[in-house]
Amino acid sequence: MAVRVLVVDDSSFFRRRVTEMLNADPRIEVIGTAADGLEAIKQTATLKPDVITMDIEMPVMDGITAVRRIMRSLPTPILMFSSLTTDGAKATLDALDAGAADFLPKKFEDISEDRDEARRILCARVRLIGARGVARAATPAAVASKAAATPSPVAPGKRPRKGDYDLVAIGTSTGGPVALQDVLTRLPANFPKPIILIQHMPGSFTPAFAQRLDSLCQIAVKEAADGDILKPGLALLAPGGKQMELESRGGSVRVRIKEAAPGQTYKPSVDLGFSSAAKVFPGKVLSIILTGMGADGREGARELKQGGSTLWSQDADSCVVYGMPAAVADAGLSDYILPLSEIGPSLAQAV
Repeated sequence: MAVRVLVVDDSSFFRRRVTEMLNADPRIEVIGTAADGLEAIKQTATLKPDVITMDIEMPVMDGITAVRRIMRSLPTPILMFSSLTTDGAKATLDALDAGAADFLPKKFEDISEDRDEARRILCARVRLIGARGVARAATPAAVASKAAATPSPVAPGKRPRKGDYDLVAIGTSTGGPVALQDVLTRLPANFPKPIILIQHMPGSFTPAFAQRLDSLCQIAVKEAADGDILKPGLALLAPGGKQMELESRGGSVRVRIKEAAPGQTYKPSVDLGFSSAAKVFPGKVLSIILTGMGADGREGARELKQGGSTLWSQDADSCVVYGMPAAVADAGLSDYILPLSEIGPSLAQAV
């Protein structure tokens, strides 16, 4: 059965373009369009689409308000189109907080310079969040509530225990901004270990995301800069579009921010970050894989596990996309599989 899509944008040209790109995939059917947020709410109630693509800035009612109202009345997976600017980043993060599942750049050349590749990425993203269905389309609070009622450790009664860790390393992608916010806001101000965060995100988004997390959390959060020293209670977010690795020198551990090599799919890469952590802190890393598309993090997690470190992964029911956590769980690398609502409290207890 085709994924049924409602396309929402105030530009008739953009609506036509998105419709043409989606309808080129036989597994997707555009069943309606809307020119503003209020019309989107009405169309959602009438058509009950599987997925909605949503612009942010529109007349009558903006996309963020529309997302919030749709998620209250008829929860539906929503893909936002965003401009890759500072203001666009802040608005997109607001939309994700309101319940949107994912986002893509509104300029398709920012997705890929190859038009056919951009279309494939758009269609794949729509199919994926559509396949997850309404069960994944909910506000962060609703996801946490559902997850709390669905314990899913590796074995019955098996819960994380306090461990001897020198670093916490977290990797995530689709759905990650909301998941990271949920985890990090549950940590106390005196959290005793450094944290590195690797989130698939454009370079224009990570400064705003780090600032948002810092304003919400008791721990300190900042976008990592080359040469930053790891410190207890400080979470360093890998800059989008670059790679972040660790280096031990002179009795301290610093981050090294590097340009991504040609052909690297993920920028930043969880695999590279985890691999670096495995070398600098052998057997002393608590690594966590949260919601995300693909398998980035699996090979880095393998290196961590081979050195004796510990891996937690988010469970399927609380993920926006159960791709990255599934990859490590299916490879037998997860020591614990936890609902999102349990990860923050368990982390505060285990470290």
